[in-house]
Amino acid sequence: MSALRVSIDSDVCIGSGQCALTAPSVFDQDDDGFGVVRSGREDGAGDPLLKEAARACPVQAITVEEA
Repeated sequence: MSALRVSIDSDVCIGSGQCALTAPSVFDQDDDGFGVVRSGREDGAGDPLLKEAARACPVQAITVEEA
């Protein structure tokens, strides 16, 4: 499995929280309710639900790409 890089476009995120609900080891919500990648988890942390969380985002604000 190749290394991954995960990011959330904060200009696109609407704060639905689907990422944090689906893959809480990778994603969290900031004080305003918008999605963030947990510190140190920019590689996806090997979470098997990472790509599902990206698909669950209603505005496709999450990018998962090979590093």
